Order: sequence, then structure tokens, then C-alpha cells
Amino acid sequence: MAKEKKQPEPSFEAGLKRLETVLDALEHGDLSLEEAMRAFEEGVQLVRICHRKLDEVEKRVELLLKDDAGRFFTRLFPEDENSGAS
Repeated sequence: MAKEKKQPEPSFEAGLKRLETVLDALEHGDLSLEEAMRAFEEGVQLVRICHRKLDEVEKRVELLLKDDAGRFFTRLFPEDENSGAS
């Protein structure tokens, strides 16, 4: 039995871009039923990956914005000096 190699999980941005491609193919492509099913399954997986990554980031931000008493506060993110903003 051949084992399926797991591909590395895409970054949020790469996952979102691939999801847009999959959705476009489903909406406008001339896919067979099998191709459409594979595209749909890939899309569902990509949605799950992106959603999980967003949840992880949200939890990290919440941890960073809690004071010692557990109360949330807001603070502007400092601008990155190397961001190239003009």
C-alpha cells in the first residue's frame, strides 16, 4: 500500500489565493462531476485551514492585549519602520 505524502500547509495568503482559483473554477469552469467534487473538497479544506489560521492569530492578539487583570484594552499597532510606507 502506498502512503500518501502530506504536503506542507499553505500560508494564509497562499490558501486564500488558491481558494479563489478553486471557486472561480467551480463557478465558471467546465468541470466534470468528479473534477467538481475534487475542487469542492479542496475548497472546503482550504476554508478550514484559513479559518484555523485566522483563529490562531486572533487568539495571539487577544493574549497580547490583555492586562494583568484579564481586561482587554486596545492599542494602535506601531508602524513598521521598514514597511516602505511613503
